[in-house]
Amino acid sequence: MPVLLFQGVDMPEPLTMALADGLACVFTERRPGRESSNEDAAALIPGDATSAVVAVADGLGGLPSGSLASGIALQQLAESVSGQSGDAQREAVLTGIEAANAAVMARGQGGGTTIAVVSIDNDTVRAYHAGDSMILVCGQRGKLKYQSVPHSPVGYAEASGMLDADAAMFHAERHIVSSMVGMADMRLEIGPVVNLALRDTVVVGSDGLFDNLFVGEIIEMVRKGPLDQVGKRLVQACRERMVPGDEERPHKPDDLSFVLFRRQ
Repeated sequence: MPVLLFQGVDMPEPLTMALADGLACVFTERRPGRESSNEDAAALIPGDATSAVVAVADGLGGLPSGSLASGIALQQLAESVSGQSGDAQREAVLTGIEAANAAVMARGQGGGTTIAVVSIDNDTVRAYHAGDSMILVCGQRGKLKYQSVPHSPVGYAEASGMLDADAAMFHAERHIVSSMVGMADMRLEIGPVVNLALRDTVVVGSDGLFDNLFVGEIIEMVRKGPLDQVGKRLVQACRERMVPGDEERPHKPDDLSFVLFRRQ
């Protein structure tokens, strides 16, 4: 399987395919009503028969060349990690993200992008991220095995217990990020190794997903059912939330991208 990079595209529906020893489902589309290109990008990067890397990048809105920055970031990552597995995969991910940061900064146009990466190695996964694109790992019964903490003042406040989920979701400064690819002092978070049981589901998504659906809602949608149907449920739910409606429910029109992975 070749590297699949989805950059500046609007997919009509999620695409599901075999990856490593499971299935992956990928989707990306621009914000409703946006005339400029989709600033999100997503990638499926195969390793060997039981390993792969999946990633989502969200070009920073309001900054020049956000779409280009997200594409460059995932291209650099893919060049570094393609075909890698085992211990070499972790080093390749780190090298790829550092190369992405250098490449975006070298353009000198102020562009930036978040990045969220999961390396899959047989029955384990590991998360890497900079910015507020998020990563979840959940079991079939809804157990949350891992959740990344967004690099943002609101994200840190929620993780520390200073804000509850409702307050964090509706906070006026939720959009502010404190780290991204394209910063000289980029902070890269490396998660723990997480054991992945059969039918556990990994979710990697831009804020178009996590600003419109609560984590609990996402877990309930993804924990069971065929993965292609799970992807369609997420898309439909986010599209509905992006249309103005009930003020007590999240509502943020934005580019939407996610990659799901489930061991079979």
